[in-house]
Amino acid sequence: MPRPDPASSLARTMKALQANMESLGPAVAASYTLTGAILLLGGGGYALDRRFDTAPAFAVTGLLLGVGAGLYHLAKIMWRR
Repeated sequence: MPRPDPASSLARTMKALQANMESLGPAVAASYTLTGAILLLGGGGYALDRRFDTAPAFAVTGLLLGVGAGLYHLAKIMWRR
């Protein structure tokens, strides 16, 4: 029984990895967008609360807007597939 060529095996493995990464690209981008929108808008709301001393009003509004914007972008990417 002949031994498989390690270079050929490595090349096949790398091609399979590249194909998997390319198919995961939109999902990874959507997850970063969701996280970024929540952090950015929630953080902005928190900063406004600290500036104007308005307790959690702007922070909650920012978090809700961040979740909404992130989920919208996530749905847009997933429906495109």
